[in-house]
Amino acid sequence: MEKLADIGLIGLAVMGENLVLNMESKGFSVAVYNRNTDRVDDFINGRGAGKNLIGTHSLQDLVKSLKRPRKVMLMIKAGKPVDDVIEQLIPLMEEGDIIIDGGNSHFPDSNRRTKYVEEKGLLFIGTGVSGGEEGALLGPSIMPGGSPKAWPAVKDIFQSIAAKVDGDVPCCDWVGENGAGHFVKMVHNGIEYGDMQLICEAYQVMKDLLGLSYDEMHEAFKQWNEGDLDSYLIEITRDILAYKDEDGAPIVEKILDTAGQKGTGKWTGIVALDLGIPLTLIGEAVFSRCLSAIKDERVEASKILSGPSPTFEGDKKAFIEDISKALFASKIVSYAQGYALMMAAAEEYGWNLNYGGIALMWRGGCIIRSAFLGKIKDAFDQNPNLKNLLLDPFFKEKIEASQQSWRRVVAAAISNGIPVPALSTALAYFDGYRTERLPANLLQAQRDYFGAHMYERIDKPRGEFFHTNWTGRGGQTASSAYIV
Repeated sequence: MEKLADIGLIGLAVMGENLVLNMESKGFSVAVYNRNTDRVDDFINGRGAGKNLIGTHSLQDLVKSLKRPRKVMLMIKAGKPVDDVIEQLIPLMEEGDIIIDGGNSHFPDSNRRTKYVEEKGLLFIGTGVSGGEEGALLGPSIMPGGSPKAWPAVKDIFQSIAAKVDGDVPCCDWVGENGAGHFVKMVHNGIEYGDMQLICEAYQVMKDLLGLSYDEMHEAFKQWNEGDLDSYLIEITRDILAYKDEDGAPIVEKILDTAGQKGTGKWTGIVALDLGIPLTLIGEAVFSRCLSAIKDERVEASKILSGPSPTFEGDKKAFIEDISKALFASKIVSYAQGYALMMAAAEEYGWNLNYGGIALMWRGGCIIRSAFLGKIKDAFDQNPNLKNLLLDPFFKEKIEASQQSWRRVVAAAISNGIPVPALSTALAYFDGYRTERLPANLLQAQRDYFGAHMYERIDKPRGEFFHTNWTGRGGQTASSAYIV
């Protein structure tokens, strides 16, 4: 009898190939298929030579080569290509078989696909896979959601290939129903946008305000990576700043300052607007990439518009410490906002998310992995009903200890004309969140004045709305009330 594989994988680009090799190294046999079948042959005879793999040249052959329940994982471009392959797979599979989308799909698509595939008698998993090329090969963070009945069939494979932390605990667990896995991956990517923007702003303040050399900035990041800021992104920034081009100059100085993006940060911001969550830091990180992209326009503007010339008089060493604290405080805000968004989505879509478990999944393998995430898990272990990370005793203490440094850095940057949108919006959120009375009372009066939208009163019960005839000409007819 011909030997059957434990799982099939479609799409032999970098992530697909490395996931296959990871699975095989953990003792699983894998059948592979690619639309360009030459790539299958090249892989089987190249990196996959001598390994427990089955190369196939059609979807029919792929499905026939799998053990029941059949498990087929798609590592292909998000969007229509995923739907097209699902349509081709459904007639070839049987009840209880599982289709897994491991690409960067938008969570509404995974919501829709779970329902559709289940209606066909099959099961569906939409899973986030984070960690890039190296993570896929050595151990990524994996965030599966979809059909709960599918999880037992893939749990051993997924948890075996995932990154491990805290004594072999896998950075993978079931996230929730429908598109929950891809939603959590989307928020992960949004937080990644925020972390990267914060680091870039710290770099610009050190370079343009303090006038530090690349070697000095390398040393600063090296020290930061040994403390509260210990993380993958701080670690690679440390290494990037030390990397020299062939002429001995820092290579990062020669890289064009226009940032790319694939859309997951934008998705995160749009969902936050839809759900009414103030995700300000990630929003600013996305807009900062957009601003960077209009390079030619900025070059022209730099010749027309003027601002202060950065000058610093003071203790540079002390200010570098201030920057590290500002960075850490802003990072806390970013994660607080990201978790607030996940809580709102869980309520909106009926998901039962394990917030501490999500932090654990992000502890290793993924781009935002850091020691910091262990404290988030501790926070939700201690208080599963925690409304905001800023209210946790550990994070409250850390952010209050960083507050004066944070304010000094933002004030100095603004005074010297250095843009710090993420650092400053994080501080504005913190100040807004801790303010008992915001000026929205005036805003509501304005809305009632021009549109008769009504308002609530502090001396009346919540939910009771009032209208004022501000001009004496408007009468008492009111528009609809604004309900948060």
